[in-house]
Amino acid sequence: MTASPVVFADRLLSLGLARVSEAAAMASAELVGRGDEKAADQAAVNAMRDQLNLLDIKGTVVIGEGERDEAPMLYIGEEVGTGNGPEVDIALDPLEGTTLTAKDMPNALTVIAMAPRGTLLHAPDVYMDKLAIGPGYPTDVVSLDMSPSERVNALAKARGCAPKDITVCVLERPRHEEMIADIRSTGAAIRLITDGDVAGVIHCAEAEKTGVDMYMGSGGAPEGVLAASALKCMGGQMWGRLTFRNDDERGRAAKAGITELDRIYARDDMVQADVIFAATGVTDGSIVEGIRREPEHLTTETLLMRSKTGSIRRMTYRNPKEWVGA
Repeated sequence: MTASPVVFADRLLSLGLARVSEAAAMASAELVGRGDEKAADQAAVNAMRDQLNLLDIKGTVVIGEGERDEAPMLYIGEEVGTGNGPEVDIALDPLEGTTLTAKDMPNALTVIAMAPRGTLLHAPDVYMDKLAIGPGYPTDVVSLDMSPSERVNALAKARGCAPKDITVCVLERPRHEEMIADIRSTGAAIRLITDGDVAGVIHCAEAEKTGVDMYMGSGGAPEGVLAASALKCMGGQMWGRLTFRNDDERGRAAKAGITELDRIYARDDMVQADVIFAATGVTDGSIVEGIRREPEHLTTETLLMRSKTGSIRRMTYRNPKEWVGA
């Protein structure tokens, strides 16, 4: 008799996923503002891996710290969990914003998403041209084939406002200078961020709170899958197209199973089934508060979401310091 497949019990797994995210944030707490990006990242990696291995899952890291020879822990292809539960894909960034953490700048997060096996895009470590908007708009009101100014004008028309009332979030990089100039030619405002484009995309889903209507620009493809996971839970549209600078990067895509190098991936192409997503603040930001360090306690705020129900929880966790990591 064939055994029945183990169901992806997202409701039961979601609180465990929050604990994983919280543990990584707390592990990096003492390194906020200390100027050591590598140490902060390693502390978060170690804590996240330890907590993942306590979960009753057969997990495979599909978005991680890099290839096995580059990352000793949480590398792409690493198996995590007890091995006694459902088979799942895991996308993670133990510390999204290592520079932000080292400099104690806003919007550093620990981020993780989980979905049934084979449903998250195995994005290679290359750049992705990204475009995202929040919920409530017609399908494909903007597209990657439009110019930046055309996107602003189309979104303003759909929203029923002037282009000057649109705010676009952009990663501040020299490669975006022409795009920024084109956006500003419409009169739209731009919110420049130094790092952390997962948070940048999430801003679009809560425009009334964050003031950001659209995200555009190129950044890491793995972060694109994490951002798409968040938008699948919160609502909103997102598109991504891989970009390649050389044959080595094209080889990475082939190794990840990517055959259509110029394909545009919509949100549901990157995240093909129900997903759960958790993000915990390390430094203060517009999405969640950063870690609060008190003499005897650490307090974190976590955003925990499930796409199946569209539920969004904001969880505050106050933990005695002697129990951090337990």
